[in-house]
Amino acid sequence: MSYKYVLDTFAWVEYFRGTQKGETVKKCVEEGACATPTIVIAELSDVYEREKNKYWERDLAFIIYKTTIVNLDQNIATKAGKMKNAIRKKHKAKFGLADAIILTTAQELEAKVVTGDTHFEKLTGIVFL
Repeated sequence: MSYKYVLDTFAWVEYFRGTQKGETVKKCVEEGACATPTIVIAELSDVYEREKNKYWERDLAFIIYKTTIVNLDQNIATKAGKMKNAIRKKHKAKFGLADAIILTTAQELEAKVVTGDTHFEKLTGIVFL
């Protein structure tokens, strides 16, 4: 399957909150060809637990139904570790390992990351909300 977008945690939060930025995410989801990395599922689970959001099961089922879940494999993991350090060195930015996993996943799928996370702002291959 060919993918156009990889949705990150920020994108899904905006989508489920129904914000204006979430409307852009909605268009991506409706277009199809979206993927969600497993690290995003973990981050979302954390957000829902922290905010005591009772809709986790419903929203997770929607994510699974509407997007392809992409597991973290050895290839992505190895490249993500290298990418994190390269981006930190080049941009002098706080760029985390989860961000690197999401970006590497998108690159492996030849897709764009959909996000509003400022850590991605200066990077290419981003649909910035």
